Amino acid sequence: MEFVLAREFTKYPGGRLRAHGDHSGEELREDHLIPRLAAAKDGLVVNLAGLMGLPPSFAEEAFGGLVRRLGPSVLGRITFYSPEIPERVDWIELVMKQAAGEETP
Repeated sequence: MEFVLAREFTKYPGGRLRAHGDHSGEELREDHLIPRLAAAKDGLVVNLAGLMGLPPSFAEEAFGGLVRRLGPSVLGRITFYSPEIPERVDWIELVMKQAAGEETP
């Protein structure tokens, strides 16, 4: 299953928590990533194409928070695609591994 973030959520990611405004990392995790992972039999591909930025607090809450919420096994069920800025994939994977305790900050 593919989830195109810019089309199905927003091109303009916001802050860490819902209290910080629209399109927060918390909103992405709770309302989009967790339900899609539950429905995805073969895992989830998060397509980052078209994003106009990716704030660190947003990414840490959405993706690091996903690991804290669902456990480290989620690392094997989610992949990322970023054609414009491939380094985003490495960075998000690092954030997730840090949340799992596999990497130190």
